[in-house]
Amino acid sequence: MSESTKAKKRNRIQIWLDNYKQMNQKDKRRAISSLLLNNAMYIIILIAVIVIAIQEPKYVSVRSLVNIINLTAAKLPIALGIGGCIVLTGTDISAGRMVGLAAVIIASMSITDNRIFPGLEPLPIIVPLLAAMAVCALIGFINGFSVAKFKLHPFIVTLATQLITYGIILIYLKLGTNNGQTLSGFDPTYRNIINGTMFTIGGAIVPFYVLYAIVLVVLMWVIWNKTTFGKNMFAVGSNEEAATVSGVNVSRTIIMVFVLAAIMYSLTGFIDGARIASVNANTGFNYECDAIAACVIGGVSFVGGTGRISGIVIGVLLLQIIFTGLSYMAVDQNYIYVIKGIIILVACAIDMRKYLTKK
Repeated sequence: MSESTKAKKRNRIQIWLDNYKQMNQKDKRRAISSLLLNNAMYIIILIAVIVIAIQEPKYVSVRSLVNIINLTAAKLPIALGIGGCIVLTGTDISAGRMVGLAAVIIASMSITDNRIFPGLEPLPIIVPLLAAMAVCALIGFINGFSVAKFKLHPFIVTLATQLITYGIILIYLKLGTNNGQTLSGFDPTYRNIINGTMFTIGGAIVPFYVLYAIVLVVLMWVIWNKTTFGKNMFAVGSNEEAATVSGVNVSRTIIMVFVLAAIMYSLTGFIDGARIASVNANTGFNYECDAIAACVIGGVSFVGGTGRISGIVIGVLLLQIIFTGLSYMAVDQNYIYVIKGIIILVACAIDMRKYLTKK
């Protein structure tokens, strides 16, 4: 964190404290209640972490913490992509299926045993990666074009492309001699690029894909904060009509956001295939739910025009902290789905409350 950012945070805290001192008793109670409600999700997660750590001391071990960081890195690209769609007051529920499609394409071209296409030797990894990125970018273009030109709601558009993409995955897995089976036995080069040891901490391995996630975070931060495209994205998300009057090419901006998001999904699939060491029709299933929840927890607002890359990183990290803790406590997977739904509902409710309070 830069000195200027720290100074701004200190100034905001000081302003809040100064205003608090000048309030009467009733207003002070309201201010405290508002502060607690606006940060309710963070408070709940903090309490949950403390409770889990007390019951399961291994939860805060070095190995566990490294595992949380690794999981966060694996899920970051999809959240970074979907965050831009939310900034535009939209969403992208086809994200998880695009992750799966990218993973299937890359895996099918990187198999050494039981090849989906007999006679096809594993290709240099850049070839399947570019192929997956191109296919996902095309789907992202269809999403963006439909939203920008036909004025369709992003939920409806991405619901349609979610189903189409899933159908393509099922058809693809039926090609050659595969007959819909799980793909595994990947080229060692592919596995090592993703899972190779970057370094170890306390006996726990930090793989190369953590580095890739960091690079993507920096890249997206630059795009969001230092480019004309990023400024246009926030302008369109804040007020599309005002952005149009200001000379922003709204349609191009929307299309570019969805295409960039799709490319990030393909990179998630690239990481996931080698990380899990197998790919099937369910790869990427429901990933968009976790990504949306992480973005909203991290302050990317569904009302549009608001969000930070650092917030998305924090949101993904907090979710992985909770899910890892639940795993340590051996919570049934069915209950985890319930908890995910509650997190999304509460996060969205808090987000809307902040918007209504400002309004």
